Amino acid sequence: MNHSPLRFDRLDAAEQAGRAREFLERMRTRRSIRHFSPEPVPLELIETAVRTASTAPSGANQQPWRFVVVTDPALKREIRAGAEAEEKENYGHRFPPEWLRALEPFGTDWHKEFLETAPVLIAVFRIDYGIAPDGGRVKHYYVSESVGIAVGFLLAALHVAGLATLTHTPSPMGFLGRILGRPANERPFLLIPAGYPAADATVPDIAKKTLDEVMVVR
Repeated sequence: MNHSPLRFDRLDAAEQAGRAREFLERMRTRRSIRHFSPEPVPLELIETAVRTASTAPSGANQQPWRFVVVTDPALKREIRAGAEAEEKENYGHRFPPEWLRALEPFGTDWHKEFLETAPVLIAVFRIDYGIAPDGGRVKHYYVSESVGIAVGFLLAALHVAGLATLTHTPSPMGFLGRILGRPANERPFLLIPAGYPAADATVPDIAKKTLDEVMVVR
């Protein structure tokens, strides 16, 4: 494999600290929301965010992700129906009591109207294996880790662009592959509604863990 010179902008200490603080303060304002405005968003914002997500590192640079952007109302309605069918079973039968108790303060249930209200749904798929020219399988490495990193990039990019998001995992998610016509080697990973918050949107009053609780220096 050929190599090329690294392009890396070395910043002075003050600018490093300033950029880091600016990004922290911006990301501190990100919240998952479930109350979206139906107002459309420029597709360019979504495309730029997906381009950003695609810069994420991945195992052997295999980039095992697919981002399916859904704006069609009929498809969104079908996705909502599929998600609510699974979530109704989850809340009614599948979730253990301790999980239901953990969710109770957030007031969530199987109704997922935001899947229709949000102007954009981004269905993230993990590509579990590639397809060789002869039709054989190409093994992919560190798929979940790679796709997870890309999703983090995507959420940050959407937030920086002034859009609100939700990470939604209606388990099992097999219906997404069927509705969106994805091939067998692509498996649903996450569903991200994106758009502007509704004027009356509220969020749970929560706090993040302190630095001492999440970081250890040795």
